[in-house]
Formats: sequence, C-alpha cells, structure tokens
Amino acid sequence: MADTFRCGYAALIGRPNTGKSTLLNRILGQKISITSRRPQTTRHRVLGIKTTDSAQLIYVDTPGIHEFNGRAMNRHLNRAAGSVLMDVDVIVFLVDGLRWTADDELVLSKLSTVKCPVILAVNKIDQLEDRETLLPGLQALALKREFREIIPISATRGDNVPALEACIESLLPVSPPYFPADQVTDRSERFLVAELVREKLFRKLARELPYGLTVEIESFKRERNITHIHALIWVERASQKSIVIGKQGRLLKEVGQQARRDIESLLGCKVNLKLWVKVKEGWADDERALRSLGYTDHD
Repeated sequence: MADTFRCGYAALIGRPNTGKSTLLNRILGQKISITSRRPQTTRHRVLGIKTTDSAQLIYVDTPGIHEFNGRAMNRHLNRAAGSVLMDVDVIVFLVDGLRWTADDELVLSKLSTVKCPVILAVNKIDQLEDRETLLPGLQALALKREFREIIPISATRGDNVPALEACIESLLPVSPPYFPADQVTDRSERFLVAELVREKLFRKLARELPYGLTVEIESFKRERNITHIHALIWVERASQKSIVIGKQGRLLKEVGQQARRDIESLLGCKVNLKLWVKVKEGWADDERALRSLGYTDHD
C-alpha cells in the first residue's frame, strides 16, 4: 500500500429529504441506503465503503436532523445523526438546492462545535427553475459559516459528484484501509433485506403510514439455490394493519413482489419472501420498544 493512501470517515448530514441516501447510493454505484420521498426514511446510521487505488472513503449516512416533535422515534433519529459529528474526518452538509429552512439552521447550529472540515453540498441543482439564481444563492450560503468548499451537485443525475468525492478524499488522513477492499457496507444482509421491505412500504403508503411502521426479519434461511425469508411488519394500531394488507391482500402482495425483486438482486439468488403484519401499540413512542426493534443510538 502506497504511503500516500488515504482512509477516513465522511458523514453525510442534513435535514430530512435533502438526498443523503441518494448521494451515497450514487457514489457506491449500488443501493445501500433506502430512499423515498417521505422525510425520515433513513432511521439508522449506515456505512457505505468505497475503495479505490488511492483511498478508502467510508461514508456515514445519517437520519435527517429536524425540529424535535416529542416522539421517542424523533429523539432516536436526532441522536443517531448528531452522535457521529465528533467521530469523523470530514462532514458533508447537504442542503436542498437554495432552500434554507429552520431545520437547516438547526443542522448548522450543531456544526458550531465540530473541528473537522465541513463541505457544503448544494444538492438538486438540476431542479432549479432559473440557473441564474445559482451563483448568488451559493454566495448567500457561503455567509452561513466558513465551509471548506461549496459544491453544487445533483445526486440523482451524478452531476459534479466526482468533484465532491475528490474534495472529500483530499481531506482524509494518510492511513491504510480499515475494511477489506471488496466490502461496501458494515450492515448485515438481514438488515438490508428489512430496509428494502420498509422502502417499498414507505413508497406505497407514504400518506397513510408515514412513521408508524417498521420491519423485523423473523427468519432468514439459505438453501442451495433459494433463500427463505420471513419478515414481520409492525404497525402501531389495529386500524393500520388493514391499510398495510390492502383490499383482499393486494397491497401487501405488491410490496412483497417489489421487495423480492430487489432482495434477489442483493443476494444474487432466488428468494421466497413471506410477509406478516402485526400490531405493537405505540412502538414508535416507546424507548424500550424501539430498542427491542433495533433502534439504538449507536445504530
């Protein structure tokens, strides 16, 4: 390994729905973090690891930081995002185009004590109605704090993402790699499978069940050419159970079909996926229930 090889951690932070998970998937060239149009889709810290000839960049995708609304799930999301800020080498602060909100201000306030370099990534520039607003908009953002760089990007299209990666790499310490070159995440297959099921549910039920839903893998068994997976979908109220199942079970069947295709792509084999829906009253506002379902502050 050359003595110029760099390795380190880069946190992707920002308010909900700024494109952190989309950016991570774009950089890695595969889906590691699930995405939907709903805020707070990301609920856990997820590592995405990219190894090149010159560096190993370890990205930390975090839940969106947002104004606290009193629920245990919201406390978990903010803690999970905020706890990484002191443990990384670079922070990439994503904002949604030139829109600046109270939640962006909240993220900015959390950066006031960090000592590592902060890059401002202005995402979704492909959605700007008037491109002439970009330069004055970037100049206004530059006044918010001293950023190491301000880089406009489109995570969806990949515009300027290589420039962002090069900037991050230049700020990492010289170090041998921490992970094997072929490893792309620290998460288990069981975790990724649960997330893929949850993604399909979020996309299907964005309005009906924004937050009161989670997925737990009950069993995961590999046979020769097929993997058998039983997944439990937990909702908060009995009335939500019928919504998830849908009329004559159609919605749950659609979710299962869509998730199975992605899971087969992930695992590289045939998958037999069985889904059940169960009720755990008020789980998203119960710290103990959250922990039992895998929502921990270091997670």
